[in-house]
This record gives sequence, C-alpha cells and structure tokens, in this order.
Amino acid sequence: MPILTYVLIALVLLALIFVKKTIVIISQSETQIIERLGKYYATLKPGINIIIPFIDRAKEMVTLKNGRYVYSTSIDLREQVYDFDRQNVITKDNIQMEINALLYFQIVDPFKAVYEINNLPNAIEKLTQTTLRNIIGEMELDQTLTSRDTINTKLRGVLDDATNKWGIKVNRVELQDIIPPSSVLQAMEKQMQAERDKRATILTSEGNKQAQILQSEGEKAAKINRAEAEKQKAILLAEGEATARIRKAEAEARAIDQITQAVGQSSNPANYLLAKNYIQMMEQLAQGDKTKTVFLPYEASNIMGSLGGIKELFK
Repeated sequence: MPILTYVLIALVLLALIFVKKTIVIISQSETQIIERLGKYYATLKPGINIIIPFIDRAKEMVTLKNGRYVYSTSIDLREQVYDFDRQNVITKDNIQMEINALLYFQIVDPFKAVYEINNLPNAIEKLTQTTLRNIIGEMELDQTLTSRDTINTKLRGVLDDATNKWGIKVNRVELQDIIPPSSVLQAMEKQMQAERDKRATILTSEGNKQAQILQSEGEKAAKINRAEAEKQKAILLAEGEATARIRKAEAEARAIDQITQAVGQSSNPANYLLAKNYIQMMEQLAQGDKTKTVFLPYEASNIMGSLGGIKELFK
C-alpha cells in the first residue's frame, strides 16, 4: 500500500475527529459554558452547536451525584433536590437536637453558577447548615417542634437572597426530621401523659357536674310537678266538697219547701227539722252506755213542744 494511502486515511481520521470536536449536541434542560482560549465565550443552547476544536472547550463545574462531588461539563437546569445529612443544633433554651433538611433549587444563570462560586453544592450545604443553626438558635424547643412552616419560610428566604449572586433560585426548603435527645423525648411523653390525664380528669368532673345539675333539675321538676298535682288535687277536692255542700243545701232547701207545703203556714218547718235531729240524737244516746247520766238543757222543753207539732201533723 503506498504512503499516499496512509496519509489519506490519517487525514480522514483527523477530519472525523475534528468534526466530532466541532459539533456539540446539548440535551434539553441542559447547557454548557464554553471558554475560548481561557475566556468565557458562549452558553450553549439545547440542540446542535458548533465550536472550534482545541480552541474552545467546555468549562467544568462541581456537581453532587449519589452523595459525591464530581466534575461535569454539563449543567443541569432542572430543579434539583439536596438531602443534607443530620446536624446538631442548639435551641434558645439550650436543648441540643439533630435536624436535617431537603433543599429544592434550580440554576437560573449558568454563568454565575460557574464563575461566582467554586463548589456550588458544598456552598449551598454549608450555607443551609449555618442558616438553620441561626434560625433554630432563636427559637425554644416547643416552638421549634410546632413551627416547621415558619422555619421553612425563614430558611428559604435567607437562602434565596444569599444564593441569588450564584445564579440559584431556591424554590422550597423542607425540614425532614427534628430529633430531640432521648431525655427530652421521655419528658415530653410524660408531659403528654399528664396532659391527657388532666383532660380526662376535667372531662370526668365536667360530666359529674352536668349529671348533678341534670339530676337536681329533674328533682326540681319532679317536686314542681308533685306540687302542681297536689294543688290540682286540693282544688278538685275543694270544688267537690263545695259542690256536695251546695247540692246538700239545695236538697235540704227542697225538703224544707216540701215540709212547708205539707204542714202549711201554721207550723214552723224549722221545728220539724230540729225535732227530727233531736230524736236521732236520743236514739244514739239510748244505744250508748246506760250507766251514764244525761243532762238535758232547759231549752229541751221547746223541742218537746215541737214533737207535739209533729204529732199534730200526722193525725
């Protein structure tokens, strides 16, 4: 094979290598920073891009993959999440606990992300840790455990302002775990148990109170009902007695009228009634104890006269 053939093959290979180095294909949601002779030249867009081989080169930056820092020429523009390891923080009331957070951020300016910070993932992690310590240090333990949304909002605001110069947009921060010491957990469990016992005691006493109130109201209502019943009973008895007396008086009045019609106007019907009652009384005395002495009043002679009138009536 002649030497010319080897030269042609070498030129073709060089041309292929040159073309390969010239054409750069960028995937969607990614980019590269191109430097020409060590100076920033362009930010490549997704698709096919043409560069000058051996003169233009892609700038490397540090990224975090699988928990490790690696160098890469591709810059991911999608939202990313960093899961930081647990760290020790101290609250305002000097309680030490462990806490970790999730950080959601997005690179919005690749130029700043490459040239304004040396190790972007490490810088974000350290900034998150120090900011979290400062925020927790201003809060007491109880407030820390019940104010996750407040902590998240404060942390996101501080990180967003601090990372703005790095071309980073912090979208969200979430506290994942807040773990107090075991002694504090035991004290909290005892406190919660005491609170539950307290609520149970209060509910029991309130129930007993309501039961006593309802019972007293029931007894009161029962007494009122009994009093009303006795009142109605007395009224009915009184009305019955009054009706009986009225009817008895009406009967006696009719009897007197009949006696008056029978004996005529010459005799007094009252003497008749009085004599009748006197006879009944005498019968009762006769049926009683015969050893007793009965004294009749002087006016009894008048009654005896009435008996004569009755005798005249039945002749």
